[in-house]
Amino acid sequence: MTNFLADFNGLETFFLACAVIGGFFVLVKLVLQFIGGDGVGDGGVDAGMEGSADHGDSDVGFRVLSLHGLSSFFMMFGLVGLALYRQSQAGVIVSTLGAVVAGSASVWLIGKLFKGAAQLQSSGTMKTANAVGCTGTVYLNIPAAGTGRVSLNFHNRLREFDAMEKDGLAVTTGTPVRVVRVNANVLLVEVIH
Repeated sequence: MTNFLADFNGLETFFLACAVIGGFFVLVKLVLQFIGGDGVGDGGVDAGMEGSADHGDSDVGFRVLSLHGLSSFFMMFGLVGLALYRQSQAGVIVSTLGAVVAGSASVWLIGKLFKGAAQLQSSGTMKTANAVGCTGTVYLNIPAAGTGRVSLNFHNRLREFDAMEKDGLAVTTGTPVRVVRVNANVLLVEVIH
């Protein structure tokens, strides 16, 4: 190992150290994410913190000053700096500037990837207010000034909701209806003629 590093001057050793340390932490973080222990909770970094009522999102996400951001910056900084200085013989200033640009670009790219992945999430919650305008049929009779049930095609799924006729009229099972308003979780419907 000493003979290998004997060829390197101080700047090359610095670039190599940055690449090795950054690459090590990128690899560790990657392995931990694949086995499900990304360092948060379950005995990780945040274990032992008591009294916290806030249970934020399970995905810590990407922050520039996180293990992801810093390790990817240093890995690319070291690799590109070493390649520019040793292989291309670009000089100290050009190698350092190229290394900073490459490290910053890797942080920016990883940030964009995490942001794109976060946008793929969906709450899965259906908002009843979005049912206005949907059509369906009465499933259980709606009595005069009372509540029955309707069956609607809502978000491409057949769903049943409590419903009242908008003018308080009775509506029999099988009658086609349209939702005109939502009061809490009760739909106000009108008969489709």
